[in-house]
Amino acid sequence: MHSQDPGTSREAAAAGSLQPGISSAAGTALPQEAAGLLPLVDAAVLEELEDELAGSGLAQRFARDYAAMWDQRYARLAAAVDGQDRASALDAVISLKITSAMVGGLRLAKLAELLESVIRLGDFGQGRALMERVAQDGGQTVTELQATYILEND
Repeated sequence: MHSQDPGTSREAAAAGSLQPGISSAAGTALPQEAAGLLPLVDAAVLEELEDELAGSGLAQRFARDYAAMWDQRYARLAAAVDGQDRASALDAVISLKITSAMVGGLRLAKLAELLESVIRLGDFGQGRALMERVAQDGGQTVTELQATYILEND
């Protein structure tokens, strides 16, 4: 007879639901909520980038280009997810994750990380659901970046 420690399977199931990339709606709800607790833009990341680039204006230019390319970047990712093109979707979401992190877009970078996990699992239904949040938080990230960094440093 198989003996199991009481509560072990419930604890494992609960822990599994906190893992990014779980394909059920409940499985990504908690990571999405956690991502929502992150700031849209962390100014300290941009300050660090400025320091690393010796105040050359490259950080400002990078942030401006990031904001200017948001619509194009989002459209490319959305088309790949809608078309269930795994390779293109991964390329687009990894680019979004990295560039968002570089400009201090912590919330969007985390959402992109969750979306990447879902895409890797091939769950494009869940991917489309996450895209709604990416669109919303992406737009807000760009707006905050423009208001608090780009325009202030022009």
